[in-house]
Amino acid sequence: MNTTIHKNRSLPLVLHTLAWLLLIILPQLIINRYWGSTKHVAWGFYLGATLYGIIFYVNYLWLVPRFYLKQKRVIYFVSATLVIVVLYFFFIIVNEQYFHNAEREKQIAEAFEKLMKDNVIPKPPMKQLQLYYFLLISVIVTGFSIGLRVIEQHTASEKRQKELEKEKLNSELAFLKNQVSPHFFFNTLNNIYSLIEINTKDAQEAVLKLSKLMRYLLYESEHGKTNLSSEISFMSHYVDLMKLRLSQKVELKVDFPQVENNIEIPPLLFIPFIENAFKHGISYREKSFIHVSMTVENNKIKFSCINSLGQASDKNTNENHSGIGLENVKKRLNLLFPDKHTLSIEKSDLEYLVLLEIEINQ
Repeated sequence: MNTTIHKNRSLPLVLHTLAWLLLIILPQLIINRYWGSTKHVAWGFYLGATLYGIIFYVNYLWLVPRFYLKQKRVIYFVSATLVIVVLYFFFIIVNEQYFHNAEREKQIAEAFEKLMKDNVIPKPPMKQLQLYYFLLISVIVTGFSIGLRVIEQHTASEKRQKELEKEKLNSELAFLKNQVSPHFFFNTLNNIYSLIEINTKDAQEAVLKLSKLMRYLLYESEHGKTNLSSEISFMSHYVDLMKLRLSQKVELKVDFPQVENNIEIPPLLFIPFIENAFKHGISYREKSFIHVSMTVENNKIKFSCINSLGQASDKNTNENHSGIGLENVKKRLNLLFPDKHTLSIEKSDLEYLVLLEIEINQ
């Protein structure tokens, strides 16, 4: 990250340096190429370029960020005008003292005579022409410095906003994930507690399964992404654990695909649906069912979970079917896959259906 920041700060310096080198070398190359003179140096041009550079950097580094961008526009325009006026008089004095060329002024005057033969437009005096020229270039340079600084500030603001949104996203995902995990363990530990009195061997096996689930949650799912194959293994362990309590009245169908490890997804996206299916879809007095399936094709994960809602489920249970785990997974999907997922949840008097489709980038 430090390397990236260093590069971002060095790039403008390199670009400015290259621009100045081009500005210094190019005029002399043109003189040598077309005038055939290697002794003549365009000192007047370099003087003007230096003063325009001062105007640019005074605006770019000081006046624009200190006044213009802080909505002190009057102070900015007064200060910028003062800088231009002071440098113009400096330009006139130095130019008259060191770079005055009568022959060049005569050539310029003759050129104006040819352009304005009918004298419709009066020929401007040389000093007035220099003033026009200096002011025009100064205004262009000043406007360019304002535009460049505003664009840079806008870009920096967008970058900061994206970083804040990313931090907010990470914080929300961490919060949501921490909500899912205790909720999941609360139900699982209750199941194991009930199983201990019924069958000790099965309880031991359940503890082993739970240890694998905990290992996944503590180590593998702590990262922002996990392999889909690991997530499927995690869900399979959970289903095996819950299967120990099921009676023959419950029809359980689970169909998970064999996938490659290069498919990455956020962890714990599907388990809340399965968890709620076991919590609300099982009846010990009448026939019930849970059907879970997943397919992966054309860069899309299609997940479905259907469970029965028997008469044993009272009104409050049905209303809580989409409890805290499902609400969290909805938020995670909206944060992680905006416009790249569809979630459909349908509930009737007899069954509860969840269909989730996620577009993934392999």
